[in-house]
Amino acid sequence: MKTFELKGSLRSNEDLGRKATKAIRANEMIPCVLYGGNDENVNFQVSVADVRKLIYTPEIFLVELTIDGKKYKAILKELQFHPVKDNVLHIDFLKVYEDKDIVIEVPLKVEGLAEGVRMGGKLSQEMRKLRVKGNYKDIPEFLTVNVEKLGLGKTIQVGALSYDKLTLLNAVNNVVVCVKATRASKNA
Repeated sequence: MKTFELKGSLRSNEDLGRKATKAIRANEMIPCVLYGGNDENVNFQVSVADVRKLIYTPEIFLVELTIDGKKYKAILKELQFHPVKDNVLHIDFLKVYEDKDIVIEVPLKVEGLAEGVRMGGKLSQEMRKLRVKGNYKDIPEFLTVNVEKLGLGKTIQVGALSYDKLTLLNAVNNVVVCVKATRASKNA
């Protein structure tokens, strides 16, 4: 997993209300919370420009947070967007630890040319990400699915996939990739 360095500044207890949050957003900042562990939650703020490359990408990152000189390792847990303007309203981070597993969605990468595609079918990727549980050190940047032996009208389901040191949390009968028949394949 790639790392992303992010600097933030603490918010005092007076800065936690609705009025203070509006003022933070007016200054091109985003209010954030760092959850996890036995410690109290850490309320802080980051610049909109600093998180742009973290938010608007399909990749996943281990975030190395520096909040007023104190360092934390975290993952991006949840984003809240404005319903009309589509700007970020709030970010939740989750602390990661060496001995605890995390749950995160990892992007899928399809590799190979399916047999069904050679016969005129069309490859359809039904899922773009898989929800996995594991130690943050064991989580890859993406999960690969080989489709070379996938025939016409056949599917690969979550239950058929397995990855070292990771537990898949999606329903086992969810379709990940399938080859659909086309008119050209029916006529052949």
